[in-house]
Amino acid sequence: MKWPNLKHLHYLVVLHEEQHFNRAAQRCFVSQSTLSTAIQNLEEQLGCQLLERDHKTFIFTALGLEMVERCKTLLNGASELVDYAHSAGNWQAGKLKLGIIPTIAPFLLEGLIGTLGEALPDLSLQLQENTTANLLRELHGGELDLLILALPMETPGCKQMVIGHDPFHLVAHPDMLSLLPSPMDFSALPKDSVFLLQQEHCMTGHAVSACGLKHKEQVSALAASSLFTLVQLANSRLGLTFLPELALKSDILQHSALVSFPAEDKAYREIGLVWRNGTTRVRLFRRIAELLQPLMPKAVL
Repeated sequence: MKWPNLKHLHYLVVLHEEQHFNRAAQRCFVSQSTLSTAIQNLEEQLGCQLLERDHKTFIFTALGLEMVERCKTLLNGASELVDYAHSAGNWQAGKLKLGIIPTIAPFLLEGLIGTLGEALPDLSLQLQENTTANLLRELHGGELDLLILALPMETPGCKQMVIGHDPFHLVAHPDMLSLLPSPMDFSALPKDSVFLLQQEHCMTGHAVSACGLKHKEQVSALAASSLFTLVQLANSRLGLTFLPELALKSDILQHSALVSFPAEDKAYREIGLVWRNGTTRVRLFRRIAELLQPLMPKAVL
């Protein structure tokens, strides 16, 4: 049996991502004719049709789409194999491409870099901050190896490992406290009084769910792009917000007049590691989990 060329499998994946032969060829640093010929050779070798072509347009067949996903798995495995060889078989060494969401990264990175640098000195970290959806897409595409996300979150094709709980706290200006119901009843909060992050940040969903914000009229239409903006909005005395303890421990309220107290029912989000099914680096990821657990507001041991 003649094995497929990994480079040709890479061409197929890039073509699917770009949906355009010329752009895909440019990304692969080959001519368009070279890329087209490689895809045709791949079809002949595999004995199946990957693309339906019509003059200058094309679409992937159902089998072609399935092949793209299988190619990603093979290419990710090949990349891990090369990295493993370059590190001379040392599972604690090599390059690690780590993605973190913006509601965790500013408050964890300093401790993470110091802890991993001391415990895993042969590990070369490459860090990226992005939204959950973008990080998961890059994890599946092989651009990232490991993610630190807020959970619960659906992550098809991936393993999750919870390493900590991050309690939510109600944050408000002292002048706003007299407007809050006593005892606290979130359903009785004034209309448009709660500031949250924009919808692309998963913390919004976690806060709504964990803190029992069932009434949409309570949530202000003015959505923030970061936790730091939430602090400024709450400090304006126009409303209140919910912040995770991880941020509060990093003195995010230091230059404001805001006060905080725990949300009811011990509301929290989970913080966990996420990696692809089938990776060969699970031993390293579990070691990283052990190292990061003490940095969590409430570690899951």
